[in-house]
Amino acid sequence: MFKQSMICLALGIVVLAVPARAQNQDKQKSDSQTQTPGDPTALARKAATADPNYTIGPQDVLDISVWKEPELTRSVPVRPDGKISLPLLNDVQAAGLTPSQLAALITTNLKKFVTAPQVTVIVTAINSQRVFIIGEVLRPGAFPLLPGMTVLQALSSAGGFTQFASLSKIYILRNEDGKQTKHPFNYKAAINGKQVDQNFLMKAGDQIVVP
Repeated sequence: MFKQSMICLALGIVVLAVPARAQNQDKQKSDSQTQTPGDPTALARKAATADPNYTIGPQDVLDISVWKEPELTRSVPVRPDGKISLPLLNDVQAAGLTPSQLAALITTNLKKFVTAPQVTVIVTAINSQRVFIIGEVLRPGAFPLLPGMTVLQALSSAGGFTQFASLSKIYILRNEDGKQTKHPFNYKAAINGKQVDQNFLMKAGDQIVVP
């Protein structure tokens, strides 16, 4: 009799444990669905650059956050004229400023409408910092300007040259002081460690032409 009672008690514990385990699994599943790492909301404020001195440019996308003011918090693109549109403030110049400078400007302008505004500006997409590669390359087009990118590194983004490319007559077009300047680049010499001065750092808007 005692043995039968112990068996029944053990079975009861197992029966009780199964629903509890199922509940825990359901809760964990629900939590994982709620806090999915790839959730768009969780990633919306991820910065595209951690450089506090980054200069905002046209076509960049900015996340403007005003603490405790959800109607003023939004993601906005920088227009080709360098401005963004915000509630209450209308057009605000953004291009040419760092995120902290723009945040200070918005804060000053919002003081007319909001008590002690706290503004944060995050660059969520960098679209203004690009270089362009055209001519006899496999993938011509616009490419992101990476920190410290040289002419050789930029050319590697284009996937190589066509059979018609004239590698010793490549040149870079750059706007300097309102004028377009032309800088020669000899690819064959550069990869052999010669004429290293031609392998300079790229700047936003540079155009590499491969004839």
